[in-house]
Amino acid sequence: MAIAVLLALMFVLPVATANAANVKTRHPYIKHWKHATVGKGALGGVAARAGIAQVRRKPGKWGGGAAGLAKRGGAGLATHAVATTVEHAVAAPLHEDLHYHRSTQKGFAPRLGHALKSTVVTSNTKTGKPTPAVGRISGHAAAGAVSQGVLVGAGGASTAGLGLAADAGANVVREFVPRRHHRRRASGQDQRARSATRP
Repeated sequence: MAIAVLLALMFVLPVATANAANVKTRHPYIKHWKHATVGKGALGGVAARAGIAQVRRKPGKWGGGAAGLAKRGGAGLATHAVATTVEHAVAAPLHEDLHYHRSTQKGFAPRLGHALKSTVVTSNTKTGKPTPAVGRISGHAAAGAVSQGVLVGAGGASTAGLGLAADAGANVVREFVPRRHHRRRASGQDQRARSATRP
């Protein structure tokens, strides 16, 4: 199992780097790709999912202890790298917006609907028109294929479905959780600006 994970990473990461370099010439997606793949939040999510799978003993054949956790973490990292790489490689030429934008509507139900819809629908960065999130969907499908065909640790369909469900949950959080850190940063900048203008 460990060998399969290492092989998957050996194939995924060079391809990811090459794809990201190509994307850089067309769109500024490379920074987003790096953040989505190896950013603190991304790696924290991989670790959290590995921990949950460890507690649930899924898949059971990987056992428990440090060895089982390492296998789950490695498999999670490999499938995550595949998902983000395919997502960005597909989204870039299609000009898909990979950022989440909060709803301008009022009321819980409309905002919730917007958050859930944004999981599978995005907008074109050139025209601003709604478009299917082909990159995101393709990324999760590829991750499912890797988990089933290479790592043989979970069903491909379930992996893809869980990935989309996780994205939907993240969008709901982005929609409803206040962005306090932005306000603090903005207020700090305002105070510095006021101090600079004082005689």
